[in-house]
Amino acid sequence: MRDQEGHRLSTKETAELLGVKPETVYAYVSRGQLSSRRDTGGRGSTFDAREVTALARRNRRDTGGSSALGGVGDLSVRTRLTLIDTDRYYFRGVDATELATHHSYEEVAEWLWTGELRPGVVFTAPEEPVAAARRAVAALPEHSEPVDRLRVVTVAAAAVDPLRFDLSEEAVLGTARTLIPTLVAALPPVLHTHRDSGPLAHRLWARLTGRRPDEASLRVLDTALGLLVDHDLAASTLAVRVAASARAHAYAAVSAGLGVLEGPLHGAASEFAHRLLLDVLDRGTAVPAIADELRAGRRVPGLGHRLYPGEDPRARTLFQLLEDVPTAAPALAAARDIEATAARHTPLHANVDLALAVLSVTSGMPASAGETVFAVARTAGWIAHALEEYGERPLRMRPSGQYVGARPPQPLPE
Repeated sequence: MRDQEGHRLSTKETAELLGVKPETVYAYVSRGQLSSRRDTGGRGSTFDAREVTALARRNRRDTGGSSALGGVGDLSVRTRLTLIDTDRYYFRGVDATELATHHSYEEVAEWLWTGELRPGVVFTAPEEPVAAARRAVAALPEHSEPVDRLRVVTVAAAAVDPLRFDLSEEAVLGTARTLIPTLVAALPPVLHTHRDSGPLAHRLWARLTGRRPDEASLRVLDTALGLLVDHDLAASTLAVRVAASARAHAYAAVSAGLGVLEGPLHGAASEFAHRLLLDVLDRGTAVPAIADELRAGRRVPGLGHRLYPGEDPRARTLFQLLEDVPTAAPALAAARDIEATAARHTPLHANVDLALAVLSVTSGMPASAGETVFAVARTAGWIAHALEEYGERPLRMRPSGQYVGARPPQPLPE
């Protein structure tokens, strides 16, 4: 663990960062490549994080920097951000569900970025990028989806930021703290009487539904944002790291993530769960709705996650909070009916998409609301991963293709 100064690493952490055994760490000390000191509790040695990071970079450079994607199918990327373990997940070693239920989205984001909590922090957007983003969004067709708008907002905000190419940690975190509220501020408001200030979840609510929120509903939305901040190397996050590896600026890296997020198997999955939930509520039972999905050869949306053998901890947390929202009872019952009915075919548990669908259906939000929540929330995680990647060897995300085409030389085509 880090000491009170926040700049010391344990022997285990140092070994993991360097990719060596603990005894090798002490060999580095004996050769003068690292300095160590006993921690205040006398339980072991600690190491300066900056020295360790610099040594790791030198080692990668001296050995030619073996690619993180070096072998076919090898997608191992060392990260200090998120650990997924059986039925739980952690942000910098702290239980993510506990963190999100006890702290605001902005506080969770700060923890992921810096390893420090900033109680009461609220992200605010400068006027210039918001104005540019709103003009760009206004030029889109009326039927444009929210993620279409978010991509345009990101490009517009980048265009008015002359410091976007500064990849220092301070500059990138400054970008993060202004881009995220700009994403929300540039979305057309639905609840026009709502004040455009306060915690980010309150401002986002006014962009998702015309219904006035109660405190329980706002807490669900805020917690959902915190839970979705990061989830290890999801497809969109990997795209962000590839962009950052090429030293794309933070706005461009976020744009890469938004492009992948729109896939039906990623961020857009909650839209299908929303529509299924409405179908079950309309029919009064999940049986015919599930039968229709299976008959069409489709997966039942909102169920199962490849990383969790049991219930998605994000879904479990949101379902618990939704029980405090009186109007959520019918949608919650329908979600449980979906889970129980599908279990007759295959034992899958609810995932976060189904929980987001309960929130969106209960709150009168459109089917696309879950994807919007996902995109805004995950922007914080994408920037955290971009920051990590900026500290790695450039262009390391370059696997070799396994060519299976016609062998040369082939004649010129006529």
